[in-house]
Amino acid sequence: MTRLQQGLSRLGHGHNAARLGLSSHGSSQVSTSNNKSFEDLKRHIHAKLVEKLDFTRVKDLASDALRRDIRRVVEHLCDTENPLLNRMERERLIDEVLDETLGFGPLEALLKDPTISDILVNGPKCIYVERRGKLEKSDVTFRDNDHLMQIIDRIVSKVGRRVDETSPMVDARLPDGSRVNAVIPPIALDGASLSIRRFGSNPLKLEDLLNYKAFTPEMAMLMEACIKARLNIIISGGTGCGKTTLLNTLSSFIPNDERVITIEDAAELQLQQEHVVRLETRPPNIEGKGAVTTRDLVRNALRMRPERIIIGECRGAETLDMLQAMNTGHAGSMTTLHANSVRDALARLETMIMMAGFELPVKAMRTQIASAVDLIIQANRLQGGPRRITSITEVMNMEQDVIIMQEIFRYRQLGIDQNGRAYGQFEATGVRPSFINRLEAKGVKLPSNMFQERVLMRDY
Repeated sequence: MTRLQQGLSRLGHGHNAARLGLSSHGSSQVSTSNNKSFEDLKRHIHAKLVEKLDFTRVKDLASDALRRDIRRVVEHLCDTENPLLNRMERERLIDEVLDETLGFGPLEALLKDPTISDILVNGPKCIYVERRGKLEKSDVTFRDNDHLMQIIDRIVSKVGRRVDETSPMVDARLPDGSRVNAVIPPIALDGASLSIRRFGSNPLKLEDLLNYKAFTPEMAMLMEACIKARLNIIISGGTGCGKTTLLNTLSSFIPNDERVITIEDAAELQLQQEHVVRLETRPPNIEGKGAVTTRDLVRNALRMRPERIIIGECRGAETLDMLQAMNTGHAGSMTTLHANSVRDALARLETMIMMAGFELPVKAMRTQIASAVDLIIQANRLQGGPRRITSITEVMNMEQDVIIMQEIFRYRQLGIDQNGRAYGQFEATGVRPSFINRLEAKGVKLPSNMFQERVLMRDY
């Protein structure tokens, strides 16, 4: 039996007040102050629990068994410290002490709510959440800035990162893959700030996105065909438009027998294939050394015999290495980038290539892009919150100094409804992509009338 289990056993029986750390003096002192505030009582019970248990051995127990055993201890402490609590107060106190001990404190209640997509903490007393595309203020608060800092430290330390005055900004992730960004004083003037982009433990599947009308069955068929035929794809869009979700969904079309290497700043992708190697960047240590950048990982991935490379997001010099990989035998690779339109995505690619430090002529850069990229999928978040694939565009070739593209499918917004939510329709442009022959050569066939000019679907 571990020290932790022995401690739980002793505390759970509670026959010996001295063992519990409650002397007769201390016990009477607590019992005479029944008018203690709820927060003070919670803090007191949590302190008693932390004081008596050996939390260095927590990993020896399965999380469910640990929570169950510690719950028994907290129930006993509640009955000892303040037996006058009513049933609802007692249950709330137990749950909150468990969250403080094993979870992320006040954030646990928000993280358990499946309707919340974003959690935005602007200091200890001001927390906003996004539900169904709309921001609203939450009743949840932290005790003070120190309490918020403890939770931030707990989040970032779980993934081997740190946040302090010398490094006041950090990117991290939660166990379910949700993306976390934290900024602390002195950079954050009104107390520590925390932004959590939710990413559910059960990622959205193709059927879910079709039900949400993010795209049409015809668009899904084309994207699936392009992935199976190993076309190089870039997913472009603004913040929060669903790029990573879409990348996750599309990756499900990759055959199981292919070796895939994923490269991310904070691991979010949840690929279902068996042969996947996941790589994650690393920030510098406290001495400013030891950083591993996305570019380092892309270069290293090329030596790992990948069949496809998936970069969570291109945002700098690694773009040049990614394009070169697409051009040198790693067909079927995918990445995302931030851009408001397909044409903007090409301009951003050029800018990021220049970040690599090479003074390439514009024509050379554009030739590299045109030969590497086959398809750009543009995702947008519309007014009121709906996320739509607004364009699927083929990148064709160069004519003089211009990259020629042709749009295959598009979404056209028609207006705003009475709830302030955008609505519109998906359309086929009537353009038959030039890569159809490549699809057929790979054994992928699409219906002959799929690209006929028409309205595919309305979302109103």
